[in-house]
Amino acid sequence: MPRRTATMLASTLMLIALLCAGVFIPVPYAEMSPGPTVNTLGDHDGEPVLQISGHKTYPTDGHLNMTTVRVTSADYRMNLVEAVYGWLAHDNKVVPHETLYPDGKTEEESTQENAEEFSQSQESAKVAALKQLDVPVESWVIVSTVVKDSPAEGRLHAGDVIKAVDGTEVKEPADVAELVTEHKPGQDVVFTIVPAKEQAAAEKEKRAATKTEKVTITTATSDDGGEKRAVVGISAGTDHTFPFTVDIKLADVGGPSAGLMFALGIYDKLTPGSLTGGRFVAGTGTIDDDGKVGPIGGIEMKTVGAREKGAEYFLTPADNCASAAKDTPDGLTLVKVDTIDDALDALKDIRSGDTAGLPKCTVS
Repeated sequence: MPRRTATMLASTLMLIALLCAGVFIPVPYAEMSPGPTVNTLGDHDGEPVLQISGHKTYPTDGHLNMTTVRVTSADYRMNLVEAVYGWLAHDNKVVPHETLYPDGKTEEESTQENAEEFSQSQESAKVAALKQLDVPVESWVIVSTVVKDSPAEGRLHAGDVIKAVDGTEVKEPADVAELVTEHKPGQDVVFTIVPAKEQAAAEKEKRAATKTEKVTITTATSDDGGEKRAVVGISAGTDHTFPFTVDIKLADVGGPSAGLMFALGIYDKLTPGSLTGGRFVAGTGTIDDDGKVGPIGGIEMKTVGAREKGAEYFLTPADNCASAAKDTPDGLTLVKVDTIDDALDALKDIRSGDTAGLPKCTVS
């Protein structure tokens, strides 16, 4: 066999071997790509995304689209060829697997966590929108989750209302951890609660919950790798009672990042006139009860997905602005927002056509 032919054959075989290895060798990476975007003012799967009853609503037009990111599943093992393709693809992003699934989190655990965050974001969106309209919302601190095999298991339950810890009134979820950590591990802490069943019955009967119980729990030592402290094994959250019904119907979506757009959609439906002026506005961002907008992950994927659907403006959390501005899709204006007030001010300018003064995102 001529040397040149042998060399070419050897090179071809080597290339084939490398490609085969690339296909079969798993790498510790995952991929993010643009996901669906849904108009909070419109319908999804045949029904309105926002359904409000018990209060007057108004017609809306235009778009206030929430945006999403698709990610590979926790148990998917990307191969080297896929990773290289993802790195080269403009609209995809390859990241370390642990970025999306830290601490070996399973697909089921991640889905559950995303569902809880999504539910909480809906509650905060409702509160933020109604506060903006000066509609009173009653709030209280609850047991959000109970850790398995913790001192609180079987003693406290999700949905229990925490009225006091060691006789000190609880006003915010953070108060609970602060009061518990005043103890040393092994000491008792006394919770004054309204049991979840009593609270649910009171809400159904539209009365104040009056039945309280005292629950004594012996604290344990934290084992989360941080400074050692007393813990009981719960996380505290906030629950609310609304003066009318606001339902958000959107399945197969998780995480907290749609909070801002839900709040704006609710506000638009409860106020006369069009918030967008008929324009296509998309956006993202967490929101808390006071209307503060927080950063999210996958901003580059969300701007691409929004622009592909026709968005002209993208409401961008202030802390995501620099990253988003590095690769802004053509034809999309990134608007910097830090609160729901900022978003409403920006929408006022957008619907009036006076956009010169919009706070736009920049790289620095």
